[in-house]
Parts: sequence; C-alpha cells; structure tokens
Amino acid sequence: MISKATAKAMYEYYTKLIEKLTDAKLKLLDGGVKSYTIDDRSLTRFDLDKLTVEIDDAVRKQAEYDAILNGRSPRKAVGVVPRDF
Repeated sequence: MISKATAKAMYEYYTKLIEKLTDAKLKLLDGGVKSYTIDDRSLTRFDLDKLTVEIDDAVRKQAEYDAILNGRSPRKAVGVVPRDF
C-alpha cells in the first residue's frame, strides 16, 4: 500500500493531466486549431480517439488515488455473474 502523501501527489498529478488532456480535446474539437501541443507531444484531430482513451484512464487512476486518500479500497467489484448449479 502506498502512503497518503504519495497518493495525494499522484491524485494532483492526474488532476492536472485530466485538465491538460480535456483542454487539448476541446480545442481540437472546436476546430480553432489543427494541432495542439502538450509538453513535448503534438496532437492532431486524428488523435482524438487516443485522447479519449487517455482521459478515461486518467480519470480511473485519479479515482483510485482518491479512494486511497479517503480510506476506501482502490478497486471494487463492478459486476457479478449469477450461475445456476
């Protein structure tokens, strides 16, 4: 298990990452720009699908670190498959 300080740092990192990725996606969708640069990455409209996946992953990771900060389990069951025996 990681420490709360590390979990808080990672939570803040993913918060900033989500903001950057969302800003890039919105600017590309609005059509005001043809390419967008985040740090050393250059993104175009062809990268929108990849951007969406990256945003989803970042949100998932942020939720895990938020759960650790709040004392909950970082992962939970999302489905149960009933079976007849």
